[in-house]
Formats: sequence, structure tokens, C-alpha cells
Amino acid sequence: MKRHNISLQPLGKELQVNDKTPLIDVLHEFGIEFPCGGKGACGKCKVKLLNGCIEVSEIHQQKIDQLGLSPEWRLACYSNCTSDITLEIDQFNHLILADESEFEFVQESGFGIAIDLGTTTLVAQLVDLSTSKVLAVETALNPQVKFGADLISRIQACLDGHAAEMTRLIRFSIGNMIELLLQKQNIEIKRISIVGNTVMQLIFSNCDVSPLAQYPFNTSNLGPKLFSAEYLGWNFQVAENVMFYPSIGSFVGSDILAGIAATGLHLSENYTALIDLGTNGEIVLGNKKQIVCASTAAGPAFEGTNISMGMRAVTGAISSIELIDNELSANVIGNVAPKGICGSALVDAIAIFRELDLIGLFGEINSGETSLCINANISLTQKDINEFQLAKAAIAAGLKILCKIIFIQLSDIQTIYIAGGFGNYINVHNIVQTGMIELPKEKIRKMGNTALIGAKMFLFSNDETVKDILSKTEHINLESDPNFQDIYVDKMLFN
Repeated sequence: MKRHNISLQPLGKELQVNDKTPLIDVLHEFGIEFPCGGKGACGKCKVKLLNGCIEVSEIHQQKIDQLGLSPEWRLACYSNCTSDITLEIDQFNHLILADESEFEFVQESGFGIAIDLGTTTLVAQLVDLSTSKVLAVETALNPQVKFGADLISRIQACLDGHAAEMTRLIRFSIGNMIELLLQKQNIEIKRISIVGNTVMQLIFSNCDVSPLAQYPFNTSNLGPKLFSAEYLGWNFQVAENVMFYPSIGSFVGSDILAGIAATGLHLSENYTALIDLGTNGEIVLGNKKQIVCASTAAGPAFEGTNISMGMRAVTGAISSIELIDNELSANVIGNVAPKGICGSALVDAIAIFRELDLIGLFGEINSGETSLCINANISLTQKDINEFQLAKAAIAAGLKILCKIIFIQLSDIQTIYIAGGFGNYINVHNIVQTGMIELPKEKIRKMGNTALIGAKMFLFSNDETVKDILSKTEHINLESDPNFQDIYVDKMLFN
């Protein structure tokens, strides 16, 4: 078969692919994102054609025109390689939280690997079980992003016949990461712990995700999944087993189970909350007697998917904004020209615009204009502000309903832990100012990647820890509360 060369600039990477290879199949490995699942709707996968030819179909041209792109641009999701080409793409350097927190443990001989299998990013740590020290770390993008940025897109891709391919991709990627860890250390692995949300667990385990695609969105297949390295197609030995830890509910996975372990919420006398503001926003509330948890629809805004100039925390994203001498000052990841805004800066922008009285009580732009400028190139539209309101209301309403279920007041919560990639970079003062969390900022603590901390702790724990957490944890469907809609609408306001 005829083969073609693809040159990626400014990365200096050279690829050789078969004739008519879809670019979506090869560019996702270099951080090109496909948030809409390859439907040509978002424009996030645009690449600039510097040399060569990419044929443009009628529908491809329609998508290019709809996005207002000039003639040299192509959408990777609609492009096939039929000749030697040179493309200009961005190096999306994801900021992945590879935690190195310390925790109590019982010493044993050997080595383990803890893995946080995220919807967007993957992190693997090689751990010395005699010291709990991390010896090596590997990070990567989840290769399933080619099928869409969010969980709904991934579920739909499975229903469309891509389930086996998604399983193969994620097993291969994680296996490759582990091999890279082992290249640096000539040792034998005793056990591997993996955590992730429910959808990621089911896809990794080659299980049916269709129950999560339709009401009431429940699956009974939440338990732990045990594998041998050989079964997963990995070319190395694991002395005991590979365990994907159990999920708590249909959209609350073992990453939250690990987060509960990491915060010690299940052992606390005081009421404590954990909010994970990742691709899927989860809330946990409770103490050593009772825990309730729920998932919310907060992710799309904070991950940038539903924001007009939104993007994840990657090179070129504005990550924070300050008001200095009555002027907006933006910090950009990678110290390059800004290309968009990520979730943490979205919170800052909303809080500052409220402080300047540019946004009203109902989220309206007070001047009557259609957008508010952050700088010469980046702005927030009225729709962006409304998307933020939906996200912040989901968190605020969820926390209030969980409080009601366990018969406490919001003020009874002593500590709120903010977890996840987004949570690590937020300005706590601005989170409070926007009304997302209606508690004093002194009660809020940023804890980074609690899923990875918990996965690492699971390398040392016996099953009793997990059983203890699961026995006292209840998964709540927020929409089942009769007052949910009223509370949700009320929390959309900027008080």
C-alpha cells in the first residue's frame, strides 16, 4: 500500500502513514483534541496545512466555512492523508497532577504501580512498597479522546460499534506506560491498582456501557475487576494481580472511592466534603457514620467544552486572571500568546466582572453588549456566562441537597476538599465570590489529585478499607429530589 509522510511543525515530528489514513487516527497522540467526537462541530482539531494537499469534501468545506476558518485550515476529523503533507499543530502540554503526597502505610517488600485512568489524562506511578516513595512517573493523554472529550461521547462511541477498539486503545496505552516505568527500574511488580470513573472502568474491562446510555442510567456491574497482565495483553509479569477498584454508582467511580480514602473523610468525626471538578463533577459529603455522593453536570464548562473560547489547562490557555490597577492581567500556560481560557480562569473572569458590576444578578451583561473582553483576543460571550451559571448552580445545588439528605446545614461542614486538575489551579476566593461554594474560604482546601493518592494508598490497604467506605456510602440521584429544579434555578443567580 502507498505510504505518505506527515511532518508536524513546530514539533519536528515525522510520521509515515498508509494512504487515506484519517488524521484523527494519528494526531490524537500529539494532543490534538476532538471534544465533539469527530463531528466537525467544535473546531478544536483544526490544523494548518503548510505544504501538500488535503482533499476537502463538500461537507468538510461547509464545516470550515461555518467555523470561519481561512483556506489554509483543515479539520483533522474530516481529513485523510493522500499525499506527503506538512501540518502546523499546537503542542498541547497537559498539566497532569502526579501527586507525591505522604500517607500512613504498613511496610512490605516489593513494588506496586498506581494508576489514575482519567477521561482526559492518564498517570502511572511506580511505588516502592517498603517506603511508599514514588520511583518513577509516566503521564499521557487518554487515547480515547479521538472518540470525544466527555463521557457521553465515549458511551455513544461504544454504542456505535467502537467499544472493542476503545478497550484495546486504553489497555495498550497503560501497558506501554508501565513498560516505560519498568525500563527505568529492573524490578518485578507485585500488584497494580487502577482507579477511574465508572465509564472508564467498564470500557477498560470490556463490559457493557449501554445501561448508562438510557434512563434510569443504572448499571449493576460496579464491583472490582481483577485481571492478569497476560489477559490484558501486557508483556511483563505482575506477581499478584491487576485490580480496577469498584465504582460507587453509575457516574461516581473508583476515582471518588480513592478520593474518599485520600481525604480520610470516612474516618472523620466532622462533616467533610470532597468536590472533584474534573470532566465529570462529583460531590461527596459525610463523616465516619454516613456518606452520600452524587455526580453533576459541571464538567463541560470547567473543562472548556461548552465555552466559546474554552480549552483545557494546556499550553496557550489562560489559567488565571487578576485585577491589577483596574486592568485585567492574565497568566498563560507555557508563556505564549493566549489561545483560549480554561476553567480556573473562567471562574476568575466571572468573579472580576461581577466585582466591576459588568455582570448582573441574573448573569446578564449590564452594558447590553454580546461579550466582555479579557484581552485583545479572548472574550466571554453571554452564552459563556450562562454556561458558567449552569455549572456553578450544579455544584451549589448538589451540595445543598446532599446536606438536606443527611439532615445538616451547610455551615456544619468543617472542611471542603477541592480535587482534580481544575481544582488545583482555582482561586478559592473567587470560587466563593461566584457562589459556587457558599462557605468561608478558610474551610476550603485544594488537595490535587486525590484519585492518584487513593490509588497509591490502595497498594498498601486490604479489602477492609474499601468495604468500610462502600458500606457507608450512598449514591444519590440529585434530580430525584422534588425541589431540585427550584434549588438549581435559585443557585444560578449571582447573589
